[in-house]
Amino acid sequence: MKLNDEYVVKIEKLSNLGTGIAKIDGFVVFVENVCPEDEAKIRITKVNKNYANAELLEIINPAGCRVEPFCPMQKVCGACQIQFVNYDYQLELKRQIVEDALRSIGGIEISVQKTVPSPDCKIYRHKIQYPVSQTKVSKRLLIGYYKPQSHEIVNIKHCPIQPQICDRIIDFIREKASDFKISGYDEKKHFGDLRHVVLRVSAQNGNVLVTLVYNGTKIQKNLADFANSIYNNFEEVVGVCVNFNSKQTNVILSNKTECVCGQYYVEEKILDKVFKIGANTFFQVNPKSAENIFSYVKEEISKFDSPTVLDAYAGIATFGVVVSDVADKVVSVEENSDSIKMAQDVLSINNINNVELHTADTTKYLKSVKRKFDVTILDPPRKGCTKESLDEALKHTKDEIIYVSCNPATLARDLKYLCEKGCTIKSVQPFDMFCHTYHVETVVFIKKS
Repeated sequence: MKLNDEYVVKIEKLSNLGTGIAKIDGFVVFVENVCPEDEAKIRITKVNKNYANAELLEIINPAGCRVEPFCPMQKVCGACQIQFVNYDYQLELKRQIVEDALRSIGGIEISVQKTVPSPDCKIYRHKIQYPVSQTKVSKRLLIGYYKPQSHEIVNIKHCPIQPQICDRIIDFIREKASDFKISGYDEKKHFGDLRHVVLRVSAQNGNVLVTLVYNGTKIQKNLADFANSIYNNFEEVVGVCVNFNSKQTNVILSNKTECVCGQYYVEEKILDKVFKIGANTFFQVNPKSAENIFSYVKEEISKFDSPTVLDAYAGIATFGVVVSDVADKVVSVEENSDSIKMAQDVLSINNINNVELHTADTTKYLKSVKRKFDVTILDPPRKGCTKESLDEALKHTKDEIIYVSCNPATLARDLKYLCEKGCTIKSVQPFDMFCHTYHVETVVFIKKS
């Protein structure tokens, strides 16, 4: 096998990164934009020791699960990788992705439950992060998503997976920025003003918080005037913030954000609890699907008799707030101080008195205390937990660990470690948080030995 060789293959399954897997004489080949059972003509683009990558040339015999994408930009936009697969089969693919990761990475043979569907398959995404650049000649702003496997921006005019107000605000920014002498960002030269536009839309009331990610360290008058123009032109916009990010980095938001006009947050409602969400606050992009997860976890914790609960990697203490009704005491630990400040407001708004907040790294916090918890909720970022944090969680947990994961690979790795330490997996439940993508959220109930 060598570069540019062409083959006809049948796709066996999807990897945990959403690429199709085919085999040529037993050698694994990863193919983009295909689904299981597709018969496809491919061209080899890269050959490694243990696998190869290939581009799709033609679908010869399409799988029965293939459908026409409802978005005309699907083939060029990298946001909805598997929109050409019917939704029921998307759910099954995600179940398989989790099950395959547990088996191949974790060595865990367990039946994964059917994926819980998202209540909405369109207009579900309530946080939008658009990169910004501009054309070389006309200096016209480009705002949208990256093309697959590139940093070339697709100029998105309409996106059916997000609220329509987002399209209107982005179009306004695209058309009016030059009036305020605001330029788009050149990633290669690290030059230009506007790097990203981040929108957070409340599913509860439709209010929008706009954050302009600025390649600078302080607000100039033209930027302030532009922010006020956005605020004044849209009734739905309750606040415009500027995030200062002058570093040459792929990280979208820095830790420094300033509210220019209006308020610095939008409100969201989950299971009768009100939350404040700011520019730097982590909160799930699909609130209705998130509510399914919170309800599922709350039901499990309600089976305990007045438990004490550790809410680790807590963010704005969303899990802590939601389960406070069925817990005697909740301790929420989060290292981001802005999130903890927001969590304090959330506790006050909801009149909750049994949630204790700590600004700290989870591992360091647990090493500093002797207290034990009936249930520990782990909701780490994509990189998962460290062995040290898992050891501390085991040490401080009496009965059960609830692991919430957005990455099947790191979930499998961490579950393997917990099982080696004597834990037993009670159940594995995927949820569809990101429709039409390969991403999947998973909740695992783990019994401590």
